Amino acid sequence: MDKGMRRVLIASVVGSAIEWFDYFLYGTVAALVFNQLFFVSEDPAFGTLYAFATFALAFFIRPFGGIIFSHIGDKIGRKKTLVLTLSLMGAATFGMGILPTYEAIGIWAPVLLIILRLIQGLGLGGEWGGALLLAVEYAPKEKRGLFGSVPQMGVTIGMVMGTLALSVMSLLPDDAFMAWGWRIPFILSALLVIFGLWIRKGIDETPSFRNNQAKGNVAKLPIVDTLRFHWREVLIAIGAKVVETAPFYIFGTFIVSYATSNLAFSETTILNAVMIATVITTVLIPIMGRLSDKIGRKPLYIWGTILMILYAFPYFWLIHQDSVALLVIATIVGLGLIWSPITAVLGTMFSEIFSAKVRYTGISLGYQIGAAAAGGTAPLVATYLLMQFNNSYIPVACYIILTAIISLVAILTVKDRRSQDLDEGYDDVEEDVVNQ
Repeated sequence: MDKGMRRVLIASVVGSAIEWFDYFLYGTVAALVFNQLFFVSEDPAFGTLYAFATFALAFFIRPFGGIIFSHIGDKIGRKKTLVLTLSLMGAATFGMGILPTYEAIGIWAPVLLIILRLIQGLGLGGEWGGALLLAVEYAPKEKRGLFGSVPQMGVTIGMVMGTLALSVMSLLPDDAFMAWGWRIPFILSALLVIFGLWIRKGIDETPSFRNNQAKGNVAKLPIVDTLRFHWREVLIAIGAKVVETAPFYIFGTFIVSYATSNLAFSETTILNAVMIATVITTVLIPIMGRLSDKIGRKPLYIWGTILMILYAFPYFWLIHQDSVALLVIATIVGLGLIWSPITAVLGTMFSEIFSAKVRYTGISLGYQIGAAAAGGTAPLVATYLLMQFNNSYIPVACYIILTAIISLVAILTVKDRRSQDLDEGYDDVEEDVVNQ
């Protein structure tokens, strides 16, 4: 691999890691801090519910961010869009780190926090698609699965960084952590953003976008073309995304609140278990991506989805044994062995079903709407189910199974295109529709 290709892959994963570091930082702190300092309530359960509601809120704004920035990405270019999204989300995260609490400014504290959260959602809505296409559209045909899995590593790398930062801060005395310790990772994220922008400097536009420009084949309104010619693919992507998102937030975010409130685990123990599992997952993702180049994206996704159905109840049985070792094992199996093949092929598979003309818009719509439907809402839904069913985990396990079934139905309709050139066969289809 030459120096230019390495820089492309580094640029795609670094930006993605920074974005997800910011995002997961919020999700974890929502369970530990925001429910006490910003969403003050006499009932702690409602404080947690409100905090997770703001976590979910950004997922509903992400599709709008996807539409806005993918429009720019399909018309002007992937690279320029990635600079905008990274800057936007970094500024919002830094703002959270210096935001006064409810005690200091009253109702304005949660209001401003929600506004910054929405800005985060807009930035991430456009970031993922650009980072993915930076890798996939540069990839050789025989290594497209591997290249497409690299940006997905940014999700777990960002989670590891966020979890590690909070694990270090949680070593402080409780009063110091609640007073200022939780703020440090948010403020330091500004340095990561500067580094990410520097890495992306000098990266050229992708071959697919340059070819479209040369042919004069840039869409005037990418969202219109996407919904006209690729609405079926958007629906497939939405459905397939559900199992990649909801269980992940159950295993990685909801568990922090659940295991500290309902089981006998400390915050540090939970955070360490999640961090160990995500490190292993990060290693497995490119391995699964490379495997998809040999056997196809679809078989890996199907097997991962079936295993998710089978694992929903055993996951909760394991963590309810009050054993740290079993907690770690349960999290490793869920995130590493079962979730990693799903997330490793997701981006490449989505890219292969959309034409270059609207690829940024198509994958962003499918990904972000699917995430809004079952991603950010997962901790909220799980917390609500606990409240409604006397803290029973059975409805939460059934919820995981439901998300997997939805995705299994969607993925069965996907065609395997791993042996084809990425931009082969799309323009003819669109021209045939136009001429009818």
